[in-house]
Amino acid sequence: MFWAANTSSAANTSSPSQAVAALSFDSAGGFTLAGRDARLQLVVSERAGDDQRDVTHAVTFSAAPAGIVEINQGLVVPIADGEVTITASDASERTAATTLRVVETGNEAPVSFPGRIVPIFTKLGCNGGGCHGKAAGQNGFKLSLLGFQPQEDYEHLVRESRGRRLSPAAPSQSLLLRKATNVTPHGGGQRLEVGSHEYRMLHRWIAQGMPLGNGEEPTVLSIEVIPQHRRLAASSTQQLSVVANLSNGETEDVTRAALYESNDPEMADVTARGHVELKELVGDVAIMARYQGQVTVFRADIPLSTTIEPDRFPSQPDNVVDRFVFKKLQSLGIPPSPLCDDATFLRRVTLDIAGRLPTLEEVDALEADASDDKREALVERLLVSDDYADYFAGKWNSILRNRRTGGELKFATVAFHQWIRDSILENKPYDRFVREIVAASGSVASHPPVVWFQQVPDTNQRIEDAAQLFLGQRIKCARCHHHPYEKWSQADYAQMSAFFSTVSKKIVGDPAEPMFFARVGGASANHPKTGRSLTPAGLDSDSASIAAQDDPRVHFADWMTRPENPFFARALVNRYWKHFLGRGMVEPEDDLRVTNPPSNPELLDALANRFVDSGYDMRALIRLIVGSHAYQFDSDAVAENLGDRRSYSRFYPKRLKAEVLLDAIDHVTQSPTRFAGMPASTRAVALPDTGFSSYFLTVFGRPNSSTACECERAQDANLSQSLHLLNSKEIQAKLTNDTGRAAMIASDDSRSDEQKIDELYRIALGRKPSDEELKSMLAYVSEKESRREAYEDAVWSLINSKEFLFNH
Repeated sequence: MFWAANTSSAANTSSPSQAVAALSFDSAGGFTLAGRDARLQLVVSERAGDDQRDVTHAVTFSAAPAGIVEINQGLVVPIADGEVTITASDASERTAATTLRVVETGNEAPVSFPGRIVPIFTKLGCNGGGCHGKAAGQNGFKLSLLGFQPQEDYEHLVRESRGRRLSPAAPSQSLLLRKATNVTPHGGGQRLEVGSHEYRMLHRWIAQGMPLGNGEEPTVLSIEVIPQHRRLAASSTQQLSVVANLSNGETEDVTRAALYESNDPEMADVTARGHVELKELVGDVAIMARYQGQVTVFRADIPLSTTIEPDRFPSQPDNVVDRFVFKKLQSLGIPPSPLCDDATFLRRVTLDIAGRLPTLEEVDALEADASDDKREALVERLLVSDDYADYFAGKWNSILRNRRTGGELKFATVAFHQWIRDSILENKPYDRFVREIVAASGSVASHPPVVWFQQVPDTNQRIEDAAQLFLGQRIKCARCHHHPYEKWSQADYAQMSAFFSTVSKKIVGDPAEPMFFARVGGASANHPKTGRSLTPAGLDSDSASIAAQDDPRVHFADWMTRPENPFFARALVNRYWKHFLGRGMVEPEDDLRVTNPPSNPELLDALANRFVDSGYDMRALIRLIVGSHAYQFDSDAVAENLGDRRSYSRFYPKRLKAEVLLDAIDHVTQSPTRFAGMPASTRAVALPDTGFSSYFLTVFGRPNSSTACECERAQDANLSQSLHLLNSKEIQAKLTNDTGRAAMIASDDSRSDEQKIDELYRIALGRKPSDEELKSMLAYVSEKESRREAYEDAVWSLINSKEFLFNH
């Protein structure tokens, strides 16, 4: 056997007196290295206060007795059988020691193709999607993507092309090795060094006659990273060690065989040897490690190096959001910005809940309100308003793909949109809302959510959309191959899709409005590779027991909405957190996987638990989020939190969404946009689908509702947007409208220019102008010959300001 078996608990011979500022081995002691191919990555740390600092590459290693192992940068390679003590020492003469046992170095066991050769192809990128792992292969040689089909890879490599790629009689002359070392020209360049561990393994496998393996080799059940979590200084480094847990109960160090990837290259890089190199930014970062279809994550917090006074943090947060946001900020030494003023909060929360600017009356009322709970009362008014229902109905309508397929607006589209709106207005519990969609039966007239089955026409799309929307799991990759960054397999995908396998459509009357139902019969789906029939099962769950007369979708909804489901509540909480805070705890918001950890795991779990305990009350969730200090922080940074992008020490400004911006411009100019076939007062956020013709909405990133991903909406600025706001005919027509706001204000002789400008600012920005702004605007208006043109220009300048275009 070639793996390293962990035969005892971690051993560290450092004395107890060295607990402070002592060296210690993080990687477990008591390992047995079995065979010449075993390797072990040591990790050595020193304690620095309450934290630990990696010194693996700063210490000197020695082994006694000599001749049993070699050590290079902490990597232990066996040479001969025996027991050895490894000592790490630094320039200050501090030491730490651990013991290892080496066995079977003289035993050359057969090299397993699935267990030893395939991981080399993965590590070197040979079976990646851009090389031989793509669907058509590369230059006549094909491998399965990331090595998930080793039997197929063996056939392609050993038996195709008359076996010309391998030469057991002269292994070093094999085309496989010559190309990998670039001795023979190779389009992928040099992937291997002659004499490297991987080269020797491939060479010996070929010399042994290319054995496939006997099928009894242990498989990898999971992998672990050492350490799992650290607080590290900016610009520091951390060596990782990755250990695989095998099906035979043993463990193996796979540090050099694993693949690594940083979730934020601006925060940290990681080498192919698992050496993490942090940048100068403060925050948190995750490093994914992947081996043989298993994944794990190392997380690092990078605090500020300066000391922050405790009084800059509120002492007793009374909101579960603040409890964990402050805990994270204190851990990182990042002080929060102060709370925003009432005018800013009014504009911010009205835009986020109702999708509109506050009215002049709302601005004046909040300014005059001296009560302590005026912000809470404002939130309550917004949450029961029709505007809230309109705005969030549009959000859900888009990701549920409710849109016309061309031509005029259809009854089915309007009916589904109205059902979504009514559900939000009545505050239907989220679990019931989802259940009524995924288990919908009947006609559009009797149960509008059946439109979802019409808009998402096949079983694969339905389960992919349901998983992404309601579970935050992107399982589409697993339709064709094992998910590269998750644990989901093709079997997991097939068992999920089996829940929708009995859905049938029946045309009764209008073909545009079919009926949907679940036919009687066993629910199943075939494994795409083996063809084996699989019964329905949720992710990470046992197969469901479903009677032939039952609707499998009901069982799917039951599994999803169980309080203990690890995906359902967290997915919705993260989606809504991003809506209000501008950035999800997990990004993208619908990609909650092990290798994409949240920036604040405790907060995400706490919010999800609170959401479940509330009975899946969406208003209660919104109330909790917007009532927090985290939501009400000012958007202006203080010196110490300027670089914070993930810890919510301040409010991150957000560009107004296309529909919200158009409505805001209509409101300020008092010149509403007309939409074909809709009442004159219809707001853009209240439209029943995204099929209405509007150049403005298109150029500002309105989604077309063709997928379940909110990423369809483009929030980036571009030149076309700037030009459209500056001088397009549409905007000019609104500004110069004879019944528009500029014309009305200019013709009003009952008020002074100062009063008019004050009103314009409160309408557009929700606040009074500063003394400097008022003075500048008054000067401009008084110098202009045409009063109407002066006020048209004033309105134009406001709707083109960054303060107007962003929710801050």
